[in-house]
Amino acid sequence: MKSKGPSHLRSIFAHIVLVILSFMCLFFFYILFVNATRSHADLQKGFSALPGNYFLENLKNVANDGTFPMFRGIINSLVVSGCSAAICTYFSALTAYGLYAYNFKCKKVAFTFIMAILVMPTQVTAMGFLRLVTNMGMYDSLLPLIIPSIASPAVFYFMYSYLQSSLPLSLVEAARIDGSGEFRTFNQIVIPIMKPAIAVQAIFTFVGSWNNYFVPALVIQSKDKMTVPILIATLRGADYMNFDMGKIYTMILVAIVPIILVYLFLSKYIIAGVTLGGVKE
Repeated sequence: MKSKGPSHLRSIFAHIVLVILSFMCLFFFYILFVNATRSHADLQKGFSALPGNYFLENLKNVANDGTFPMFRGIINSLVVSGCSAAICTYFSALTAYGLYAYNFKCKKVAFTFIMAILVMPTQVTAMGFLRLVTNMGMYDSLLPLIIPSIASPAVFYFMYSYLQSSLPLSLVEAARIDGSGEFRTFNQIVIPIMKPAIAVQAIFTFVGSWNNYFVPALVIQSKDKMTVPILIATLRGADYMNFDMGKIYTMILVAIVPIILVYLFLSKYIIAGVTLGGVKE
């Protein structure tokens, strides 16, 4: 009988490393929570590992600040992030399915073109994008934050790779033989198979859109249309005499709650995606 000593030690070492990494990841969230429960005067005194009792007061100060529409900003971010995640994942999956399931003359050219767009930074096209938005009458609105999400090369490539490993073309051919239309095949057969990939990319797209600062700062001017990152930056840039660190930490804490909820709701699909992605036909 072989000794289990080395294997047991490796298991213990792996668990210790995972505990340390988990602590390092969660420690900053804990400090954020602690700082959100302390007053500005307490924060000025330095670090503390124990929570204070000013959270409700800080939340009340932020909510009642007439110059700072916190809840309106959260609603704006939810609308932008939710719509962006929905249209990004659906149309990226649709594009990936089109290139995967159909053979046409310019298939490789289309794939190469989409991949070329992937390496182009957003900042390079910022001024052209701003001019286009202004000419279309969409300046200072939420539409420029949502509509461009319909074309996401990174999400498309992920969907395309997932289809290669998880969708046999024989299934699509069988659906066509049975008389299923192309959109019906995609919506009722392909989408359920791609649900894990869609959920994973929905999380990333939602978080990326929620944390996006560059584009909203470029096209949004009205405070009632600002998203959470813009509002936090506005609060951080307040007058020094009226500057309140407790309010800022409270706002940041409130701002990350929707992200955590979305992740908890969709995280089970990440494991399912890893499992299904490893199964070959």
